[in-house]
Amino acid sequence: MIPVCPLVDLPAGESVRIDTAPPIAVFHADGQLYAIDDTCTHQDASLADGWLEGCLVECPLGAASFDLRTGAPTCLPARRAVRTHPVTVGAGVINVHHAAAEEGTAT
Repeated sequence: MIPVCPLVDLPAGESVRIDTAPPIAVFHADGQLYAIDDTCTHQDASLADGWLEGCLVECPLGAASFDLRTGAPTCLPARRAVRTHPVTVGAGVINVHHAAAEEGTAT
């Protein structure tokens, strides 16, 4: 589990990038929190810097669009999905559950 920020610090319609390997973007969209790999699969661009409309984020470079719920591209030029990550809120803090970060963690 990766703590991101307090929920109050991520207003609706905004995003934040966390520097993991690979980087992850967390979005507050349509009353929900979503986390996806931050790098567009078409061009090397940060999706956290893209345009958010509903549950879609548009890449700032190539205009590829991705569904935050599934990671699937919704239009060309992107053809490959971005990976999604579960998000929870505990004690008012947003947490991303990133499989690579949690490998080797005792449960």
